[in-house]
Amino acid sequence: MRFMVMHKVDARMEAGKKPERSIVEKMGAFVGKSIEEGVFKDGAGLHPSAQRARVAVVGGKRTVVKGPYEGGNELLASFAMIQAGSMDEAVEVASRMAAEIGRDCELEVGLVVEPWEIGISKRPENPQRRWLLLRKADEAFERGETAVAGGAEIEKLRKAGALVAEGALKASSKGARLEKGTRRWTDGPFAESKELVAGYSVIEVPTLEAAKRWAEAYGEILLDNEVDVREVAV
Repeated sequence: MRFMVMHKVDARMEAGKKPERSIVEKMGAFVGKSIEEGVFKDGAGLHPSAQRARVAVVGGKRTVVKGPYEGGNELLASFAMIQAGSMDEAVEVASRMAAEIGRDCELEVGLVVEPWEIGISKRPENPQRRWLLLRKADEAFERGETAVAGGAEIEKLRKAGALVAEGALKASSKGARLEKGTRRWTDGPFAESKELVAGYSVIEVPTLEAAKRWAEAYGEILLDNEVDVREVAV
């Protein structure tokens, strides 16, 4: 089974401060070990909401709101990571995805934190920027309708070599949340999540309980961030 483990933004992250070196080193060691064990499959972190945008379609009308902003409906249905030359270009891709969905929806566009930005690797001469497009959940999705990241637009990106990763999630009833402060687990479904997503990892483990154990170790490194564990649709 595959699960998406999402950690949420805290005040330090939203202020644009780089993670402490000790956190980067511990997380690097943890993820490296998880890769060796065949558990970790994919992952990325996002810049603060000041470098994000929300694309919403309501009644056929599109609106684009650029950050910074506070959390709204942060419960996710699907994601796609793409390469794009600018925020505007990524927003246009998200807009085409929203049009394909065919009903009211919202997608968030976030700039991905690259390894060279946190001192893990050397900055390349002409870096390709990546953007994470997060489709928010709605009532139909939570009733069990499988989300797709973008249909024909996804295939177009794939053929152009601009699609880095994509996936759909199952309803939040199949997930769990590690609450910040108390560090207790709450099983889904969730009415909402007000905490902005700061980053994610896709892992492959046998059960939800195993995913929760992995997320606990992940959460300990981050100190006190809310963490969601969501099952990835096959």
